[in-house]
Amino acid sequence: MTMLDPENSGTVDDWSAALAEQAAADGKAAPAVEKASFRDFTSAATGGQKNDIDFILDIPVQLTVELGRTKIAIKNLLQLAQGSVVELDGMAGEPMDVLVNGCLIAQGEVVVVNDKFGIRLTDIITPSERIRKLNK
Repeated sequence: MTMLDPENSGTVDDWSAALAEQAAADGKAAPAVEKASFRDFTSAATGGQKNDIDFILDIPVQLTVELGRTKIAIKNLLQLAQGSVVELDGMAGEPMDVLVNGCLIAQGEVVVVNDKFGIRLTDIITPSERIRKLNK
């Protein structure tokens, strides 16, 4: 069964045809299928306005500064108490990793400002470096 799309003077996509066949077999009218419409983000479609990404600037992300990591057996974990020291794989004086949503974006050093910890960025990871690390 071939159906014609009155807007395009062509055949309707396979989904519409399948829905029509199913409806005919069930003895019901085929449900209406709406054509999808998407906003064009080109500058011509926005009336000459500049194309920017301001609409994503308020999206929150998780920023994490990682001092180091370690693996520990559950029996040793259960023996930890107040005052216990857990050795991390990071070395003293080594740059700390700065991650955004779990992805390394920079490295830096710990600073204290007004009795609060902070991080001074010393190296920003370029997008090409991030992609290279993902491929490893």
